[in-house]
Amino acid sequence: MARKSFSQNALSFLYKHLRRPENPTSTQWKIINAHASQLKYEKYTSLVHRAEELSNQTLIFHSEASLLKSSSLFPYFMVVAFEAGGLLRALIFFLLYPLVCLFGEELGLKIQIFLCFFGIKKESFRLGTAVLPRLFLQDVGDEGFEVVKICGRKVGVSDLPRIMVEGFLKDYLGVDAVLGKELKVVCGYYVGLVEDIKADGNVLDEILGEKRTGSVAIGFCSYKKLLDQHLLAHCKEVCLVSETEKRNWHILPREKYPKPLIFHDGRLALRPTQLATLAMFMWIPLGIFLVLIRVPVGITLPHWMSNPILAFTGARTTVARSKSSTASTNNEKRPNGIFYVCNHRTLLDPLYVQSVLDKPLSTVTYSISKFTELIAPIRTIHLTRDRETDGMAMKKLLSYGDVVVCTEGTTCREPYLLRFSPLFAELAYDIVPVAIDVQVSMFYGTTAGGCKCLDYAFHFLNPYPTYCIKFLEKLPDSHTCKFGGVSKFEVANHVQHEIAKALGFQCTSLTRKDKYMILAGNEGIIQDSKRP
Repeated sequence: MARKSFSQNALSFLYKHLRRPENPTSTQWKIINAHASQLKYEKYTSLVHRAEELSNQTLIFHSEASLLKSSSLFPYFMVVAFEAGGLLRALIFFLLYPLVCLFGEELGLKIQIFLCFFGIKKESFRLGTAVLPRLFLQDVGDEGFEVVKICGRKVGVSDLPRIMVEGFLKDYLGVDAVLGKELKVVCGYYVGLVEDIKADGNVLDEILGEKRTGSVAIGFCSYKKLLDQHLLAHCKEVCLVSETEKRNWHILPREKYPKPLIFHDGRLALRPTQLATLAMFMWIPLGIFLVLIRVPVGITLPHWMSNPILAFTGARTTVARSKSSTASTNNEKRPNGIFYVCNHRTLLDPLYVQSVLDKPLSTVTYSISKFTELIAPIRTIHLTRDRETDGMAMKKLLSYGDVVVCTEGTTCREPYLLRFSPLFAELAYDIVPVAIDVQVSMFYGTTAGGCKCLDYAFHFLNPYPTYCIKFLEKLPDSHTCKFGGVSKFEVANHVQHEIAKALGFQCTSLTRKDKYMILAGNEGIIQDSKRP
């Protein structure tokens, strides 16, 4: 009786809120209504207990209504406005958002799309694959995800532009197809308008490989946001979730991600909700003032003076040292300096290591912006990607003194370590692993597709940027190539695992090339103005 009562109430609710197609024929409308009256409506929890039965079924689900815990689309549009349009566009969007809400859901959504996408170049828009997936994953409900992953084939439906959600749904959730709004493009630029595509179900017919009138799928949506009429025509049953149930969902834990989130781009480290965005805009003027203090102090003053001043402004540094990490080897008359081998979090890593050790160091890098190279208070040598040439350059630096090197070759924000280049292992007599972690609350001080010369500024724009540096035990001679005869690959892997263990990170075999192909669509070789 309870199930029957629920089905009757749900059906009554659906009839009250179903919208007629824009231009339906009388025959189409009769077929849709006849099919809707025969649909079976159940609570979403009923699917969880039918995993084996549904493994070969197709699920049509509304991504925002049935997968995400929050019903607000503001954070996703704010990311587009800020990352693709800049600070001014983000501010305009934030100020106009209360007025946009007055126009209702459908018209308000179109206005948001216009404000965020107008004038954005289509070719350079990579937020859907490089930035937004992290934000979506942070809002996926564990309970909703359990339902979505049950069925073998999945079709995601979204109210957002398809280019915003397709990367997240396909790459990270394994969705077979995504139905979303298509944006008009003029001369290679988005004009902020939605293409007028008739919802005749032909697209879904191609996806499912069935006739339009066939009931071959299971629908999953919420009471508040129903599937389109033509999508319901493909469903043999529909499962519903209420807003109250969604509020009680748990956020999907990182270890349950279908695909690990290792690479992502963009400057915003916070989730830009309305309150968080307000706090960000209120902080930026004071943050810029602090940047104008922090950067010159860190570059021009000696370490014993700059460190207390930076700490007073909120730029914190924590240091942990092992007994042998900085032990002197002068009495052994070794020909070269010490190699401090670090993981890579920001371009400031070598500077912080030099500051903590309070002695002159040299460093190597694949490439940095001309501006960064100009202001850097540390000797920097560019690598050419030619093994013999780079080896000679690093060997020359070692003959002058100690060298700090970030062997991942590029930065990684998440708790993962990329593959360590083994070049350092061939050259060094003394190797000290250095584990580095960085904590920020508003902005990332790294970018794959943005302007690299602003990395310093964005890092110090945070209220309390924190650097955590751990000097690990110096590698025993028996673990080096020079004295122990160990393979350079074994040395590199050993150092990677020691640093990962110290930080609680995971090791990967991914490289710099992998990162830039995913985030920027290139191999990390960019012009001077945007060098990685």
